[in-house]
Amino acid sequence: MLVKICGATSAGEVERLAGADVDLVGLWHGVRHGHADLTLDVLTRLSAVAASFPRPRAVLVTMASDVDSVCAAVARSGVSWLQLHGYQSPGTVRAVRAAFPAVTVVKALHVRAGGCVEQALVGAYERSGVDVFLLDALAEDGRVGSTGQPIDPAAALALADRLDRPFLLAGGLTPANAGRYRAVTAHPRFLGIDVDSASRGGDGRIDGDRVRSIREHWITEGVP
Repeated sequence: MLVKICGATSAGEVERLAGADVDLVGLWHGVRHGHADLTLDVLTRLSAVAASFPRPRAVLVTMASDVDSVCAAVARSGVSWLQLHGYQSPGTVRAVRAAFPAVTVVKALHVRAGGCVEQALVGAYERSGVDVFLLDALAEDGRVGSTGQPIDPAAALALADRLDRPFLLAGGLTPANAGRYRAVTAHPRFLGIDVDSASRGGDGRIDGDRVRSIREHWITEGVP
């Protein structure tokens, strides 16, 4: 099971994740008004910090849809994973895949009221070159990403059954609700979890002890 912690904003946070045995760190760029949005310079610097450790690998997380700007950020930062977390089209995926064939492309799928907003596009995303899907909750007010709202396990399972690619699970994941998703983590295409809010201490920064607790509980309670 992969553990991804999203929204690092400093070298210290990346170093804490390395010490907590995390697999992936999400670095935001092109996430307008996002609490962890980074300039291209900072994105590049933190990607280099991550690369100085065996783990975590840096993941560029973006809402941007402009192919040129996304490709420029991938090239400049040198990331090996790209997470398209907005409503990017299959054409955007195809263009990025053509430009960076070795990069792992993750596409977020947004779940609201038990259904997937992008359900009709799943096949097109797969044909365009998506490697991994990320299942995340869409808030009732339309907010995307880091909403802290969980996905109903039955809805996650129903969506996972329609996918031909591995998937990461996101949306309000905490140490306390690991056991609730045992059926999801038992799915043959389950790849890992993606956590933001529960990884943070009272100061809003990523906390190494909280991250270790997440990892421990999900490995011991969330995985059959």
